[in-house]
Parts: sequence; structure tokens; C-alpha cells
Amino acid sequence: MNRTAQGFLLFLIGGAVLRTSLSQEYLRFVKPGLRPLLLVAAVVLMLTAAATIWSELRARRARKTADADDGHGHGHHAARIAWLLLLPLFALIALVPPALGSYAADRSGTALQQPLAYADLPTGDPVQLTLLDYAGRAVYDGRSVAGRRVEISGFVTLGPHGAPYLTRMVLNCCAADAQPVKVALTGAVPAEIRPDLWLDVVGRYVGRQSRDEVNGGPIPYLDVASAHPVSQPADPYES
Repeated sequence: MNRTAQGFLLFLIGGAVLRTSLSQEYLRFVKPGLRPLLLVAAVVLMLTAAATIWSELRARRARKTADADDGHGHGHHAARIAWLLLLPLFALIALVPPALGSYAADRSGTALQQPLAYADLPTGDPVQLTLLDYAGRAVYDGRSVAGRRVEISGFVTLGPHGAPYLTRMVLNCCAADAQPVKVALTGAVPAEIRPDLWLDVVGRYVGRQSRDEVNGGPIPYLDVASAHPVSQPADPYES
């Protein structure tokens, strides 16, 4: 592979990153706030590729024909390992992975941590909360959700003996550091649920907890009043 080919591959990788960043697919990899950095990275890759190609073409024109192509292998070629640049390009274009789901959640302990404080609950009945917000309040500030109907959404995971959990993956930065937060479901739980099924659930806080078998972290409960399947949201993660 010569430098011109390297430049074209780098340009295509930058273009693939740019395409992903301009669509909703980037949310499968990073937090929404990192989109500007992805766009900058894509532009830098494409500009670097363009500069590489222009520099190589200019150098070729400046060399004498005998030096550039004398039949003795004097052209500028990189090692064959450079063809590995095709792998990230292929992955970005053809193998966009799905968002992390029950397989990853079942193998990680809950990431629930106590915050410094909680804001007042918003108005509404039921009050719409993120799963992370409800789980934190239920464990560390149960009074803030006591007596209120809450609405949360997430995907189904199954705990010990098939116990149903509603789960969301929480990001610090990107999917590589994602960890689950789990809420155990009791009450009117649908009979036919399966792992990775997304549910919108309305229920009430109950002062009951269990422990995650992976890391011993707290898992609060929600007494389900109603639940129905929903589509996976564009941004499947919480932060």
C-alpha cells in the first residue's frame, strides 16, 4: 500500500465517522455531548488524508520518471500491515453494532451511586423519571418518591430464578465504560416478557431492595401498575 492509498483509506474512515456523527448511530457509542468532538475528529481525519494525498502527488510530479518508476521497486510503499486500516472502515460502514443490552447487563454489577442531593420531583401524574433517577431516589431518598406514581422505561433483564428487572446502561463517556442500573419489578408484571424487550412502566415506590449478585450493589423495587412494550429510544443510554 502506497501513501496515496493510505490517504484515500484515511479519508474514507473520516467520512464514515462523519456520517455516523451526523446520524443517530453515534449514540450507540458515546454520550450525546461528545458529538462535537466526533465531528471535529472526522474533519481532522479527512483534512489529514487530503494533505497526505496532495503531498504524495506533488512529490511524484517533482521526481524524475526514472526515480519514480524505474522497475526496481523504488516507489514509496508502506508495510502490508497498513491494510489493517480497512478493518475500522469495514466496521463503521457494514457492522454498526447494536446498543448494549441484557447480555452486557447480566455480566456487570449495578452502577448505582449516591449523589450529593436530589432536586424536587417535577409535576405530573405519573411523574416521568429516568430509570437512574428513580433507582437512586428509591435507594437513598425514598421519601421523595413515596406516594407518587412514577413512569420509567428500560429493557428487561432477568435476575436469579427469572426475577424481572428493568435496566438501563449508564455511560460515563462511551459504551466501553457502560454499566447497568437495575430496578426489580413486582406487582402487575406482564406474563410474557423476555430479555431486551423495552418496556414503559408506571408504578409506585416500595421500600424494598435486593442485592446484585455480581457486585452486591442495591437494586430497588417498583410496584408495577401497568407496563407496555415500546421501541428502543434513539438514545438507549443514560448518564
